[in-house]
Amino acid sequence: MKKYGVNELRQMFLEYFESKGHLAMKSFSLVPHNDKSLLLINSGMAPLKPYFTGQEVPPSKRVVTCQKCIRTGDIENVGKTARHGTFFEMLGNFSFGDYFKEESLAWTWEFLTEVVGLDGDRLYPSVYLDDDEAWEIWNKQIGIPAEKIFRFGKEDNFWEHGAGPCGPCSEVYYDRGEKYGCGKEDCTVGCDCDRYMEIWNNVFTQFENDGNNNYTELDQKNIDTGMGLERLACVVQDVDSMFDVDTIKALREAVSNLADKEYGVDDATDVSIRVITDHIRSVTFMISDGIMPSNEGRGYVLRRLLRRACRHGRLLGIDGEFLVGLADDVIKGSKDGYPELEEKRAFIEKVVAQEEEKFNKTIDKGLNILMEMEREMVAAGKKVLSGENAFKLYDTYGFPIDLTIEILEEKGLRVDQEGFAEAMEASKKIARESWKSTNYMGADATVYLELDPKMEASFVGYDHLEFDSEILVLTTEEALVETLKEGQNGTIFVKETPFYATSGGQEADRGVITYGDSEFVIDDVIKVLGDKIAHIGHVTKGEFNVGEIATLQVDKERRELTARNHSTTHLLHKALRMTLGDHVEQAGSFVDSERLRFDFTHFEAMTKAEIKKVEEIVNREIAADLPVSVELMPIEEAKKTGAAALFGEKYGDVVRVVSMGNFSRELCGGTHVKNTGSIMAFKIVSETSVAAGVRRIEAITSKGLFAYYNRLENTLSEIAGKAKTTPDKLEERVENLLKENKALSSEVESLKSKLAKDSMGDVSEKIERIGDFAFIATAVEGIDMNGLRDLGDQLKTKVGSGMVVLASKNGDKVNLIAMATDDAIKGGAHAGNLIKEVAPMVGGGGGGRPNMAQAGGKNPDKISEAMAKAKEVFTAQVV
Repeated sequence: MKKYGVNELRQMFLEYFESKGHLAMKSFSLVPHNDKSLLLINSGMAPLKPYFTGQEVPPSKRVVTCQKCIRTGDIENVGKTARHGTFFEMLGNFSFGDYFKEESLAWTWEFLTEVVGLDGDRLYPSVYLDDDEAWEIWNKQIGIPAEKIFRFGKEDNFWEHGAGPCGPCSEVYYDRGEKYGCGKEDCTVGCDCDRYMEIWNNVFTQFENDGNNNYTELDQKNIDTGMGLERLACVVQDVDSMFDVDTIKALREAVSNLADKEYGVDDATDVSIRVITDHIRSVTFMISDGIMPSNEGRGYVLRRLLRRACRHGRLLGIDGEFLVGLADDVIKGSKDGYPELEEKRAFIEKVVAQEEEKFNKTIDKGLNILMEMEREMVAAGKKVLSGENAFKLYDTYGFPIDLTIEILEEKGLRVDQEGFAEAMEASKKIARESWKSTNYMGADATVYLELDPKMEASFVGYDHLEFDSEILVLTTEEALVETLKEGQNGTIFVKETPFYATSGGQEADRGVITYGDSEFVIDDVIKVLGDKIAHIGHVTKGEFNVGEIATLQVDKERRELTARNHSTTHLLHKALRMTLGDHVEQAGSFVDSERLRFDFTHFEAMTKAEIKKVEEIVNREIAADLPVSVELMPIEEAKKTGAAALFGEKYGDVVRVVSMGNFSRELCGGTHVKNTGSIMAFKIVSETSVAAGVRRIEAITSKGLFAYYNRLENTLSEIAGKAKTTPDKLEERVENLLKENKALSSEVESLKSKLAKDSMGDVSEKIERIGDFAFIATAVEGIDMNGLRDLGDQLKTKVGSGMVVLASKNGDKVNLIAMATDDAIKGGAHAGNLIKEVAPMVGGGGGGRPNMAQAGGKNPDKISEAMAKAKEVFTAQVV
């Protein structure tokens, strides 16, 4: 048997099923589309759920895919064994109401034995206990001896997910030989050892479960198969695990070379090598699909994987930052099957480098915090770090628990791991409760689920703002209806529509639908299952009936203003890449008739100079009055022209390429201007952060820009009037007012300081001797924190050697400050610790350094008690 590589096996599988009439679809993004039930795509069939339920019409009744998947349920076991991994590829062939068991099982056998060349004597099918049909096909048609076909129960060989479609399974096991076995005489299929490996699963979706385990036959029976590409490669290449197959082994060896460690010699070393090898694959693919590191959701999964890889790099003794080079190795090994990896190489490298750099700083920061916790433990005579503190290090600072345990164990200390686990579980519970539960489809049930999946609508709005079309369906918010009457809210579906539905960041058109004297005002336009276009609104007069030919009329001015803002996002995208670098990618956008919002990947705030440069580039291209052209072409051809494709967007085989002269070229389904000159002008009004590594620009154009400047002019005139000057002299007037204010503030502070000193009288009478040091604790009225600091500095000079504690009542609030001299600190004084104990007396909190600390409080009535407490604490410190 030839030992095919991973990339060869993937291509062989796709081509084989293409020869059987299947449409080969590219892997879907790891980010689920319109599915709230999943954080990340975790199986080959997950993106195809709407086709299985009949809610969407598939592009073909026969489909084959190789789907990239991520599963993180047992992330803590990754590395500890050679079985576990977070990233894998799932081969699958699917039938939506077309072929069924007979063809599916025959093709399974043919592919494994004749195409791949596996020894049929080493293959063992299994069927569901009661699935005589599948057993007969394996035995009578394919010729597998009865003793080699295994019947298993519901737990192993029946697929279901609560209520909904379900059915029996038929798996295929491969006998890897005695060297992988447990040594038992009765070792056979179903044993827990590694000898018999399940490599393919055929799921026969033939029943509907009503939720109470009542099963009825489906009219449309489906086939859903799955075979792990890495598992198949293990068998074909006759290697121990996924970490030994060709592409992953090359990556594993790259890790070993970086660490200068040999794989297979030391268990702990092997664990770290496997963790890095697996996690960098997941990280690279996740970033290529637009997932950015964050502290929640799939961004948190990415950050956790990346940081775990960093941590194991340190355990291996790898110096400096090393993950970018490994990400390049992943791209090199997988770009044949996933060309988007090469397309996003610069972006992937930038994100990995930035996050690895951040984590290295986090590790250093965490070490300092752990050292402080350790000092407090030792001072208190404790030898166990609380689970709460260990979890705080882990959750707040990203400091790995195993590193905490290791560092403390070296010093004879330990961690309350049970307490840590409890804190972790409490955090997970909060996360689970915040994750919205949904039905199997991962979408909220609406009246639109009752629509005929075959119903289609075409968008004619590129060429028409008014169009006559037949009403196909009417709905209220609860049901399909034949008539919508005056005063009713509802939805209208037509054959053709000039209305643009919200998508690609562009807000929907507004307008009206009329029939005779009847009028339906449109509040929103959305795409629902199967790209049907729903016109949502209310009937203002008359009524509408199914079958009528109605007139759909788009608000022209709103459309034109929206188009100006949308076209500007294309110019902005290119200008940002020119100014900041090729790592910039669009990470989201929103455009309507008033403004545009553009999210993009960048790792620091833009400078004023960069913002100005971007504005200049965009306005230059607007002034150039570039022609805006649109071409339809195959997606691969479009990419060859350099057209930018956006994260998270679903593209068909034929795409719409929008070009603005020779300046910008992007794949886009939105509406645009005919020439950039109609945009008139462009202005950035804000640039902010929205997530780690993602920035947001808010901007305006044309009519919105003129309105912005009118508001600024009116505001300027109002302010000038209040300052008793004219707009042209406002700057000079403000400067003079600031000077006057500064002089008056200085005079006020001087008077406050004098009053405070006067109110205290002769401070020498208030100084006490405690041990070898002077101590003064006193209260003043109406002094802010700055005034207290000045006063404290003066008193510290007078006491010479010791501690000064001051409290000031300001209305219903309290300011506290403590200052200690250097020799008092050497004698045990600590201003920060003193304030920590005193502040709660006045209903507040605070702290600081040994020489100076401050706090605020809400209970002035307790100031005298606080001063007494201060004396008590200081005495304990120095005596």
